[in-house]
Amino acid sequence: MKRPLRSVSAIALASVLALSGCGGKREPTPAAEGEGGAECTAASGQMTIATGNSTGVYYVMGGGIAQLISDNTDIKATAAETGASVQNMQQLESGDYDIAFSLADTAADAVTGQGSFEQPQDTVALTRLYDNFTHVIVRKDAGIETIEDFAGKTISTGSPKSGTEVIAGRLIEAAGLSPEDVNAQRIDLSKTVESMKDGSIDGMVWSGGLPTAGITDLFTTSANDVEILDITDLEAPMKEINEVYETATIPADTYGTDADVDTLVTPNVLMVRSDMDEGTACAITKLIYDKKSDLESVHAAAAEIDLERADQTEPIELHPGAQRALEELRG
Repeated sequence: MKRPLRSVSAIALASVLALSGCGGKREPTPAAEGEGGAECTAASGQMTIATGNSTGVYYVMGGGIAQLISDNTDIKATAAETGASVQNMQQLESGDYDIAFSLADTAADAVTGQGSFEQPQDTVALTRLYDNFTHVIVRKDAGIETIEDFAGKTISTGSPKSGTEVIAGRLIEAAGLSPEDVNAQRIDLSKTVESMKDGSIDGMVWSGGLPTAGITDLFTTSANDVEILDITDLEAPMKEINEVYETATIPADTYGTDADVDTLVTPNVLMVRSDMDEGTACAITKLIYDKKSDLESVHAAAAEIDLERADQTEPIELHPGAQRALEELRG
């Protein structure tokens, strides 16, 4: 009998107990000859999923996907807390993880050998997921109205080797500043939120799905002290850096703000090494769409996972098994 998805807290606890935030190499058991090949069927063994900060959406969604895989295939999947995109892609390539969440801009850097990656990675996508919304949040008493006002201010730019840190650096560049102009604090979301509350930093950048639990906490306790900035004036220079950036709106009811806020968004992709067998890649991709309602019960951001946009991952190639799954799902 299929087990129901566990609660978010249970998933989080299991993930932390299974693997530490620095990874924890657990090689998946290779499929037997022919297993997971001709059919859209997963092999057996173990699998690890690299997610992100414990108060971010990757962590919750990754736990949900791990539960789906464990409940519906012969693979025992676990999700690990990590620093997010850059670390995920580096450790996916090295074999520490089998699946990795990543922002599309970081994944594109990885497969083309740019930015934080010295050479192209042999990694591909299973699917495009939901979009990450760039949250630029400042204390109202900090005198910051635009990214240019970051000059001389203390700003959290996210965890080291995270997609948030990549985006924060590019926003600073797009605004005409240099890294030395900003007192950047490379801290995770939990510490960032606490620092925003106590006023030890002036502002923060965060890239995450809606809603992000840590940001909800910040606005629940400090709504009178903080605000989200509209940064869409930087769309053009950001697209010159990477074409994946788009604009969208954070609705007011997401965090109880006074009004909707326009911002930049970045697609998320689910990445694997190209040597994952076709049957496993096909089965996991189909599972995400067949059981999408289960993921929505884990986090609302899953509602944005769209079959019609699933293959929109350029310049990242799709795994052949994933391509096959999407074709079958679309009939």
